[in-house]
Amino acid sequence: MFNALFRRGRGQGGGNKPGSGPAGNCVCPKCGYKMPHLVGQRCLDLACPKCGTKMIRE
Repeated sequence: MFNALFRRGRGQGGGNKPGSGPAGNCVCPKCGYKMPHLVGQRCLDLACPKCGTKMIRE
C-alpha cells in the first residue's frame, strides 16, 4: 500500500522515444508539411502554415 501512494507515472512528454529531444521536426498530420522543432515550444501549440491543422512531433 505504501508503494502505491508514491508511485508516479512518467507524465506527458516524459519519454525517451526518438524525436523527444531538442532536435527533430514538427509535422502536419493532414498535409505532411514539416518544420524544425523549436526548443521550448510544443508542436501541438503550432498551426500548420499551409492548412491550419495542429502540428505533431515526428
